[in-house]
Amino acid sequence: MHCLPNIPRSFWRGLIILLALGVLAGHAQATDEKSIRKFTEAIVALGPGVDPAEAQLVSETSHFTARRLQTEWNVAGLSIVQNFLVHFGKRERGYCFHWAHGIGAELRKLPLKTLVLYWAEAHPGTRLEHNVIVVTAPQQPLRSGYIIDGWRSSGRLLWFPVAKDEYPWKENAIQTAWMQNRGPDGLWKLDAPAQGQTSRTKANQKATGAL
Repeated sequence: MHCLPNIPRSFWRGLIILLALGVLAGHAQATDEKSIRKFTEAIVALGPGVDPAEAQLVSETSHFTARRLQTEWNVAGLSIVQNFLVHFGKRERGYCFHWAHGIGAELRKLPLKTLVLYWAEAHPGTRLEHNVIVVTAPQQPLRSGYIIDGWRSSGRLLWFPVAKDEYPWKENAIQTAWMQNRGPDGLWKLDAPAQGQTSRTKANQKATGAL
């Protein structure tokens, strides 16, 4: 006699997947719960029309994605160390624009109505270049929003008011169009196998010293 009812295998497979996702989310919440809550509150405070549910979705997605990428990319404890590992071929991902692209790819999927996402860059084309995602309320300047940065703390999400950050952030209009689903991705296809060494060479040229 079977202890389990006669339920299709697909049901149990789906249930196992959901439970696994729940365990992963639970781990992230145990580690980042306070940060998720505080970032949600900060986003809500951007304007009276901000939907708290959207704010929470942005906060959770940013935190969970950063932690996922931290594991997938086998990120070193210090971001600058990860940069060197990527540069010398010991890691595939970990430059600042990888983080912005990875987190941004998940955020752009969200059906946001009361929040706006931007791609911001500082010191473009130099060894000090840095890239992040910024969230603001509608019709508000980029400077009024919050940065979403997975690079500086090596996968522990950093969120901070744009106006109080040390970097001179400016919008990258091409990547912002991609973030807002209005245009193609302005970066090369980071995961396209056909590009091989060319893709890695471009990445090194752009981000060997880009933080």
